[in-house]
Amino acid sequence: MPGRFAVARDGVRLGLGLWVRAMRAGRLPQISVGERLAMVAVADAPVQRPVRIAWSDRQIPFIDAECDGDLAVALGVVHAHLRMAQIEMMRRIATGRLAEVLGAPAAGLDHALRTIGFVEAGRTCLAAMSPEGRDWVERFLSGLNHQIASQTAIPRDLALIDAPPKPWRLEELMAVMRLASTDFTWKVWLRLIKLRGRPDWPTSWARLIGSDALPEPSLGGLGAVFDRFGRPGSNAYALAGARTASGKPLMGGDPHLGIQLPNLWIAVGLRSPSYHAVGLMVPAVPMLAPGRNRHIAWGGTNLHAASSELVRLKGRTDAAVRARRDQIGVRWGRTRDVEVRESAFGPVISDVDLLGIDEPLALHWMGRRPSDEVTALLDVAGARDWDSFRAALSSYAVPGLTLVYADAAGRIGRVTAATLPRRPPTPPVDIVSEADALDHWRETVGPDALPQAVDPPEGVIASANDEPPPGAIVIGRFFSPPDRVARLRQLLGAAEGADVPFLARLQLDVAAHSALQVRDRLAPHLPPKPSVSAAVADWDGRYDENSAGALGFELIAGNIVQRLPMPATRAIYAASWHALGLLDRELARLAPEALSGIVVAATRRSEWLFRYYKTWGAIHRLRLGHPLMRLPLVGRRYRVGDFPVGGSNETLMKSRHGFVRGRHSVGFGAQARHIFDLSDMDANHLVLLGGQDGWLGSTTFADHLPLWRKGELIRVPMRAETVRAEHPHVTVLTPPTQRA
Repeated sequence: MPGRFAVARDGVRLGLGLWVRAMRAGRLPQISVGERLAMVAVADAPVQRPVRIAWSDRQIPFIDAECDGDLAVALGVVHAHLRMAQIEMMRRIATGRLAEVLGAPAAGLDHALRTIGFVEAGRTCLAAMSPEGRDWVERFLSGLNHQIASQTAIPRDLALIDAPPKPWRLEELMAVMRLASTDFTWKVWLRLIKLRGRPDWPTSWARLIGSDALPEPSLGGLGAVFDRFGRPGSNAYALAGARTASGKPLMGGDPHLGIQLPNLWIAVGLRSPSYHAVGLMVPAVPMLAPGRNRHIAWGGTNLHAASSELVRLKGRTDAAVRARRDQIGVRWGRTRDVEVRESAFGPVISDVDLLGIDEPLALHWMGRRPSDEVTALLDVAGARDWDSFRAALSSYAVPGLTLVYADAAGRIGRVTAATLPRRPPTPPVDIVSEADALDHWRETVGPDALPQAVDPPEGVIASANDEPPPGAIVIGRFFSPPDRVARLRQLLGAAEGADVPFLARLQLDVAAHSALQVRDRLAPHLPPKPSVSAAVADWDGRYDENSAGALGFELIAGNIVQRLPMPATRAIYAASWHALGLLDRELARLAPEALSGIVVAATRRSEWLFRYYKTWGAIHRLRLGHPLMRLPLVGRRYRVGDFPVGGSNETLMKSRHGFVRGRHSVGFGAQARHIFDLSDMDANHLVLLGGQDGWLGSTTFADHLPLWRKGELIRVPMRAETVRAEHPHVTVLTPPTQRA
């Protein structure tokens, strides 16, 4: 692995090189929708018949193909056209080839990614895929490569790092799909594994494993990759027709992922003989995620399933470790030879220096086993009713999802989509398992044996990464606190005559009941004099951007954590993204005199920041832009905005933060929204935090942002006549010219 000097040197070299090139490149030109669509590679496309793509003024496509294979090709063209630079970086992450363009600072991350083995996982997935699924993926790949090969201009962000896009191989595409299926549990492990050496670890672990408030850590490095390209959070819900204005179900949701530009979703509409749908797609992943067709709508949240095991290898004679030598290309430096070891239980993850693990451990992951999510999600997109929806998911494995369902016939439901081992119900004694724990993996169970629900009498289905109903199978250990799902059930359960504007308002909700619980515990001990005390005492629990009470509460809570007597507790809080439940329990353990002393000191320490910032939004910011905005001086060219934002860790309008010590930027939260009204094929509403196009300078790079801030959405119709009226820009992919 490169030494610290090489890492620092290459980091400086990369930053300086980017700065110089960005200075020479000048300001971003404004590129219109017409100019951008002129870049679509329409001629000699690998299609059998002409494919019509109608684009809205916001560059949202509706693809009309005469055969399913041509639809897959056109989707590949669209993904490469809209997100060429983004998917190139996703490919480099999935294959562990970042150091080739970023230098020595990325070599350790490359080693980690190669050890996890997304390429090997993709090959296993490909071997299990149905012929129909494989044909779809290959046709998508041909469209992707057609656009790349025909592109004459290089996206500015790739030009600045001297990484022109090249044709994709099938195994690279499959590796990206497995990257998008990372296990949520890894995020927890990455932080807590470093606490295992502490003498109080057994006690801390015993408290955490039964907690409903631990769990979703904010991470840098490898964890940031999982934040950005996995599917760690979300809200999803369906409302029965008895509660809606139209008498037909409504469905809504908002995925929670890393906040960045380009956004991590693409909005599309499509039609072919087998499919007629609209929805959101992950770049370079050729299936709809949330979406709706003529008959059904579906959305989902991460299940937080325990789809992995960390296995102790020490003392094992049956680990059968195999090693291979890999070469990591390093820009400005020598190629690095690294060893990647694979045991009988999975890759030897402790070999990765980046993780700082001091004992030999293997990662056993369901994603390295054969499964066919491509065919499953294609079948979902073509499903017509509850039974065909469930059947489509019967063999689904990763990532574990809670999928919410609604149909035009009036049914709503929920499916637990995952394949899991038959673990015993007893809590684990540690993060790390002995190898015999894999005995539980000898038999796995799929969605048909996991909790499901259909047509509940209350007329509400809601999911927010919360713990599923108890059953015979242990689904996971680390779920989100119940705040969001309880709030959804409260608001949806009281709904009468609900419509799309009702759900749009719900998506902006910033109330946090658990914060009020903690506030009420603090209230008797708040000193009367500082102005922050009065603001907190009068606070209604809402994290509005203009709220003084939210600011005061978060400042006091952050200062309390710094004064708690147990260092282990503070370390666990540092690993959490929502720790109010833990804080409340810790405060309940203190004697009244001790609690009073801590609260008084924390309140007085908070006063000066409270007086300076005055409101939650003044300290809680959304700095939105391309990653190049971090460059000195020229970074302004790549920044879209720096503005106040409401919400908190477990509000419906999620905007994650740690304990507050000053002005900070939100890096994770709600970054797309969707609402489907099953009474009308055209009543499909989507909005992205940012915009549809990933091309720097495009007028549709961040044009959704004003709508997102106001809670407004964009209609994406399905009827042909409405598409013609609202998608005025047309490109036609034509097959290769017949030659004699």
